[in-house]
Amino acid sequence: MESSAVLKSKCSEFTLAAVSELSSPPVSSSSTPVIARFSADRGVAELQFFQDSNVIHGFHVNLATSQLFKLGPVQSLCISESSDSNKEKLYSRGVTIQFRNEEESREFHSAFEQWQNEDVTQGTDLPNGTTSAVRSKFDNKIEPSSAKMYFHYYGQLLHQQNMLQDYVRTGTYYAAVIENRIDFTGRVVVDVGAGSGILSLFAAQAGAKHVYAVEASEMAEYARKLIAGNPTLGQRITVIKGKVEEVELPEKADILISEPMGTLLVNERMLESYIIARERFLVPHGKMFPSIGRIHMAPFSDEYLFVEIANKALFWQQPNYYGVDLTPLYGSAFQGYFSQPVVDAFDPRLLVSPPMSHVIDFNEVKEEDLYEIDIPLKFVASVGARVHGLACWFDVLFNGSSVQRWLTTAPGAPTTHWYQIRCVLSQPIYVMAGQEITGQLHMVAHNAQSYTIYLTLSAKMWGPGAEQGVVLQTSSCKLDLKEPYYRMSQPQPYTMAQDQQPHQLLQVQDIPVHTVDLEEAELLQQQPLENSGAQLQ
Repeated sequence: MESSAVLKSKCSEFTLAAVSELSSPPVSSSSTPVIARFSADRGVAELQFFQDSNVIHGFHVNLATSQLFKLGPVQSLCISESSDSNKEKLYSRGVTIQFRNEEESREFHSAFEQWQNEDVTQGTDLPNGTTSAVRSKFDNKIEPSSAKMYFHYYGQLLHQQNMLQDYVRTGTYYAAVIENRIDFTGRVVVDVGAGSGILSLFAAQAGAKHVYAVEASEMAEYARKLIAGNPTLGQRITVIKGKVEEVELPEKADILISEPMGTLLVNERMLESYIIARERFLVPHGKMFPSIGRIHMAPFSDEYLFVEIANKALFWQQPNYYGVDLTPLYGSAFQGYFSQPVVDAFDPRLLVSPPMSHVIDFNEVKEEDLYEIDIPLKFVASVGARVHGLACWFDVLFNGSSVQRWLTTAPGAPTTHWYQIRCVLSQPIYVMAGQEITGQLHMVAHNAQSYTIYLTLSAKMWGPGAEQGVVLQTSSCKLDLKEPYYRMSQPQPYTMAQDQQPHQLLQVQDIPVHTVDLEEAELLQQQPLENSGAQLQ
């Protein structure tokens, strides 16, 4: 992060052709130049306009509550937020800015964005452990109602207990810290999103010189109470209530420790806060616990699950529900149920192929890289089956100097509170053993602290035309990671053959199969097996 002093030294002043409020005469630079000046006053980034070294009154802009729009090559409009008598925020003031040329217009827009997004509290004299009034990166990208619910949820002891009682999670963190005392002894540690403070206490047990436990929810008060109740360790722990994007610390950290993982690794978008903490607080070449995350993916076949989801929509097939025909909503309900990722534990024998992985290096990744994640998919089917979607799980690495430990949420491994997640297609695709399955998993972050998932899976079809390698069987779906179906059952033995007819309640869906022409080289040449109905092993 750049300090406000550095920001002031570059791109801070611009000479304009004219400036005016909407519906007001312009202040022209024909006689005396109009100067636009960016500055940071007490942690608040602002834009002011001057003429003859005097401030032009009524043109003061708080960058934290403003937006800049380009009206033309040399003209822009700056809209500022103000309050009415009921204190409801409204975008009600507008300043029109006229530039002398296009190049200066581009430079001004770049400077506006930089000053608006940079942490202008860096280098200012805010007391340690306090936060500034400027809108942080978190506030700028997250919907306030989502943040309120998020911090309320994690501010409750019952949810902290749920995580603490995940002994795979808690035990792996404890082992990773204690087995790597060499990394913690005499070091400064920052616990990002400390929750109950358990990881801070682990770090103190491992000999940390001092631990700063940063927690934004009301759980910070419980953490203080827990830490005070362990005075031998607590004397080396300071709890700071606030977001890592906003708080100030008195010193840099040698180690960051955090549990920033959500469902599918990235849900809740706390990984971005972990990366921001790295940029703000970690010394060069400092350690991160964990340091690497991997998303694992494989196509799966699960007739039971597919029928279960499809049958949920049968309610809407009633033509006479208290005299009302519900069938017009059946199609929407059917697609709605398939837009929910399924969170549960499943038998790994349901996987149709070996998994592939997408690696995120927390030491190197940029916060912006997590806004949109694009993963090309390519698998080779191990068995003949009806593919119902994509199964996903994750693991993270604690790369200690003495011991490396992995925390995994894989199917077949001891179940964690994350379980696994499956994206189910409303239109399954059919594959044979040895057949190539391709596709794309595209995840786009949204302001409700989660992701919209776009999944496409494709396979070369068997039958007429397949020998030319020009026909593709494709199925796609759109899911909201924020709204999963929490099935969360323990894995059960699956004995149904993959070519068995589905449950009789399931209505056959007349959904067209989309075809795409591809070059011969883009499709794997197949040799059909004699037993095309092989069961999963």
